[in-house]
Amino acid sequence: MGDRYKSISFEDLPSHLILEILTAGKLSAVDFINLELTSRTFGVSHGLYPLKFRSLVDFAVFQCCVSDSVYCGMSWNAQKELYDRCGGSWKRVLRFLQSVEQSSGVVETSAGNQMQVTTGRYHTLVISNSAVYSCGSSLCGVLGHGPETTQCVAFSRIMFPYLAHVVQVSASNSHAAFVLQSGEVFTCGDNSSFCCGHWDISRPIFRPRLVEALKDVPCKQVAAGLSFTVFLTTQGHVYTCGTNGHGQLGHGDSLDRPTPKIIESLMGVGSVAQIAAGPSYVLTVTDNGALFSIGSGFNFCLGHGEQHNEFQPREIQTFSRKGIHVVRVSAGDEHAVALDSSGYVYTWGKGYCGALGHGDEIDKTFPAVLNSLKCHLAVQVCARKRKTFVLADNGSVYGFGWMGFGSLGFLDRGVSDKVMKPRILDSLRAHHVSQISTGLYHTVVVTSQGQLFGFGDNERAQLGHDTLRGCLEPTEIFIQEQENEAFLASETE
Repeated sequence: MGDRYKSISFEDLPSHLILEILTAGKLSAVDFINLELTSRTFGVSHGLYPLKFRSLVDFAVFQCCVSDSVYCGMSWNAQKELYDRCGGSWKRVLRFLQSVEQSSGVVETSAGNQMQVTTGRYHTLVISNSAVYSCGSSLCGVLGHGPETTQCVAFSRIMFPYLAHVVQVSASNSHAAFVLQSGEVFTCGDNSSFCCGHWDISRPIFRPRLVEALKDVPCKQVAAGLSFTVFLTTQGHVYTCGTNGHGQLGHGDSLDRPTPKIIESLMGVGSVAQIAAGPSYVLTVTDNGALFSIGSGFNFCLGHGEQHNEFQPREIQTFSRKGIHVVRVSAGDEHAVALDSSGYVYTWGKGYCGALGHGDEIDKTFPAVLNSLKCHLAVQVCARKRKTFVLADNGSVYGFGWMGFGSLGFLDRGVSDKVMKPRILDSLRAHHVSQISTGLYHTVVVTSQGQLFGFGDNERAQLGHDTLRGCLEPTEIFIQEQENEAFLASETE
């Protein structure tokens, strides 16, 4: 009788069942490498396509790649170019795809927690284990801690009306927006321009409040512009609200919108995969790799070779004509940066201080590839005022543009120097960086191990340190995590 219930090892399972287990879980590229190294079961082919895949793990990694949403949207030529760029390694292809996804969302750290960082003008917000913490200047309630708070010198947890699992956050100068696991969106801060999506403009919204107009429209991403907000739904539709003086809301006019309204003209171009908001313009990436721009054409940020405003989404032809598949984009104050499916980086807009990385200060009216980074596989691009960061798949960070009180991170340069071409940040070499965000004068990174490091200006405690005025060298930031039950707030404030 006992033999009927004898235990078996994982190695005794049929290879097709092991394959199903490997592809069903959310294993990282590093997890697959470790499996292959630690067990003979995973290191041989088991007769599964032996001519093409050298091991069961290799085949499982391939299956994960071809089921990835970004990879599925790529053309065959784009897929082949990425595979070649990764040296014929499906594990590196998977690492690229996973890194791109995490760079604009939550990072799965080796410490077992999920993190995301976003920086505003003089403040920082961090997601850690579905809770949100903020520090710095609380202009108009942007930190979400109530009317009595004007500044937080250390990261403090933001209270929601009920237990909230936050999956994405975005912050501008004076307002912030939060996406919950349920798809609900909350906002706080200055709503005088209707950018928070509420009718009440008589006073700031000091604590996160549910955007009622979207309570039946699940969202997956938000992007906070200067006085407006962009919402991306789980269905790939885009809504906007707030100030519309430059047509940045994308509705074909310059009328402000007090509550989120869908951009109808984007519904016919495919599902939108990512959004980014500059001060008065918007960039949207579709799942088929097309890039559209809306709003103010000032500084050539729209990428069309002219400075006219666009009141409806217009595709940037530089990419479509060359068959370039865009996967991510970042909207800076005066310039923009895009990342394609092969890990190449493109910049355009105002070239002041070398923010475009081409070795000069010449404006680029159309997107131009950064030749100096072609030998690297980029997974994230991050632009702000006169500076740019690029994150490579090996965790290295490259920066260029204006040092801005040390917020570019180069210890051998003055606080107002210009860095005209991409340079690796030696000060972060000891860490594998998974995500980076930069504000006006400060920068914060998340490492693969779940550590936070900040550098630049700390005059308003935006780096979460009470005693430091500034940090020229990356300094670790600590968050005192607090229990869920104790942090529920009333929406009446």
